[in-house]
This record gives sequence, C-alpha cells and structure tokens, in this order.
Amino acid sequence: QVQLVESGGGSVQAGGSLRLSCTVSGNTYRVRSGQWFRQAPGKAREWISTIDSTDVTNYADSAKGRFTISRDNAKTTLFLQMSGLRPEDTGVYFCNCYLTGHTYLGQGIQVTVSS
Repeated sequence: QVQLVESGGGSVQAGGSLRLSCTVSGNTYRVRSGQWFRQAPGKAREWISTIDSTDVTNYADSAKGRFTISRDNAKTTLFLQMSGLRPEDTGVYFCNCYLTGHTYLGQGIQVTVSS
C-alpha cells in the first residue's frame, strides 16, 4: 500500500528553521509533482508551495523568501525547508504528491513556532 510518510516537524522558536520530509513508502513510485499545505487551528487548509514535474516552483506570499520546496534526486522524497519561522506558521503541514497515476496525501505533521 502506497503511503506518504512525513517527518521533520516539531517545536521551534521564532526565527528558527525546520525541514519537513515527505517520503513515498510501499512502492518505488516517484514524486512527479508535489505540494505542501498547512492548517492552523480553527482555520481552513492553506496552500504553501508547489513543485511541478520540471522542478518549477511556486509559493504562497506567506512563504516566499523563507520556504523552499524540493525533491531528492531519486524523486522519492519531497522536502520543505522552512527558515525565519513565525508563530503564524504554526499548524499541521500536509504533503500532497502526484505519483504514477494517483495523487496521495500525507498524514500531516505538527509544526509549532513559539514567540
């Protein structure tokens, strides 16, 4: 069974950094394109960033200049490098990846930024 396994979340002080990973498990499918979303308490899920099949990236205004989305060379892992974190970045982060013929959603991982 194909799953996306997220890791790298946790608690950090404002100004700190975290690197989220989203790894394909259960098959050798490659990440053809991927996105990161987050959901803050009491708020709707918010799009953060996208990387497409040609490595073109896009970011929400809230993430520009602070976050970087990427894939590893084997294209089995999607990353989100986050720096300059702010308390408003707190939330559950989800990866969403298009693999071979299907789109999969990660289970979500908590990121907490304290002031």
